[in-house]
Amino acid sequence: MKEKCLNLEKYLKHDNLLDIDNLDLFSQLNILKEIIRLKNDKLIDILNYIKRINSFPNTYITYRIVLTILVSLALAKRSFSKLKLIKFYLRWAMSQQRLNGLALLSMIILYHKKLEK
Repeated sequence: MKEKCLNLEKYLKHDNLLDIDNLDLFSQLNILKEIIRLKNDKLIDILNYIKRINSFPNTYITYRIVLTILVSLALAKRSFSKLKLIKFYLRWAMSQQRLNGLALLSMIILYHKKLEK
């Protein structure tokens, strides 16, 4: 886990600015593991817990990033799935410009649905 924390620190480093400190993150994750049951809790529940107790700043940042990435990946996957459906049913009856417009519209709708939840 220590190596993963170091990799995350390197990935989030910009010039000499750090978003997280890998040693602090590693320590916070070990303490957090002792406090709560990580196996049974959902990521969002852990994030809410960290926010409520107003502690573990590096862990809070990390969980927010992880949850954001998961949502982004799911939205992208659904968008490509919708594009396949659009292309399959309508590919012979439309131009590339219209297909691009429908794909963009589908992505916007999926994004707004996700925000409503």
